[in-house]
Amino acid sequence: MAELKKLQVTEYRELGKLPDPFVFQDGTPVRTREDWRRRRQELIATAVELQYGTMPPQPEFVEVEPLNRSGPGRIETFRIHTGTRACPFSFTMTVHRPNTEQPCPALVDGDQCYPIMNDLAVTNLFTQQGILVAKFNRCEIVPDMRGIARNSPIYRAYPEYTFRAIGAWAWGYSRCVDALLQLGLVDEKCIAFTGLSRGGKTALVAGALDERATIVNPEAPCAGGSCYRIAMRAITEDGNEARSEELDDIVRAFPDWMGPDLPAYAGRAAQLPFDEHELKALVAPRVLFDSEAKSDIWANPLGAYQSNIAAREVYRFLGVEENLLWYWREGYHAQTMEDFSMLQNLMLNRIQGAPLSDKFMNVPFDAPAPAFDWRCPEGK
Repeated sequence: MAELKKLQVTEYRELGKLPDPFVFQDGTPVRTREDWRRRRQELIATAVELQYGTMPPQPEFVEVEPLNRSGPGRIETFRIHTGTRACPFSFTMTVHRPNTEQPCPALVDGDQCYPIMNDLAVTNLFTQQGILVAKFNRCEIVPDMRGIARNSPIYRAYPEYTFRAIGAWAWGYSRCVDALLQLGLVDEKCIAFTGLSRGGKTALVAGALDERATIVNPEAPCAGGSCYRIAMRAITEDGNEARSEELDDIVRAFPDWMGPDLPAYAGRAAQLPFDEHELKALVAPRVLFDSEAKSDIWANPLGAYQSNIAAREVYRFLGVEENLLWYWREGYHAQTMEDFSMLQNLMLNRIQGAPLSDKFMNVPFDAPAPAFDWRCPEGK
């Protein structure tokens, strides 16, 4: 494998140590896997609900209306009706089917609003290997616009919950899984979630909460998926200096995405009772694959690395360290064919034992010392 050229880091700031996920809120240590299941619930309250708001619950119903059914090897369209009986709403799911009548491994992606997800080269990459691709436009559930009123139907259906756009979009991933299972199209042994940027945050939250997702692949989630306690500057491959996105940036620019309690920590990220390693750890023991680009400095490469190696301690504790993977490529903020090829490679590895690419686990910078002083407890 050709080595990535080293990223020239010009500034690295550690705002505080990453919190210990192996300590309950009352100070009791986590010692067993049963303890971890209970601790996981505490982390949902901080890493998910403080950060993104309280999530909408299971819907009262999910009904799938076929809009176009053309059979195996073709593209089909469905309308998913869901919500509450008092306040129902719907959105569209497009399904690219492999040429088989059998239930298939599946990739779910909410970024149909991005041009790359309408490129048949992407979907063919998966369907030609027997993997179904289900995509939806998350903006149908909640518009991706700043400053609009919180009056989309999903908000009216669940007024007592505090989620905002990312929580609503994440909920959409789970409704797609519900629909695919109803239709008998998906093999539950391999269901992957992916998304880019705000969609990467969305896929990470969806995968953290929906344990039917066996592979969770956030691409460049930036603040909200990298690490709030790490900030950096670096020189991109075009020779420009750029900085990483920080907590203050995201709560100021995108309050419509984040939970209502998060802005209280602006200017004091070190006081957050969580950081993104704990959101990532909620995926464990299932597969977490973090995709990044070397010159995407806004996505905080060093912060992503720190939260990955911290989350890896949880994977190690659960005896599945091999289920946390990352990779960096050359380039900038995007989800590219190379990225999708890496995800396809990982899915085929887990489905049929195909060899993993040697691009996994590369690091295009001098790795900093861990930003945490705790480790995986001995004994499980």
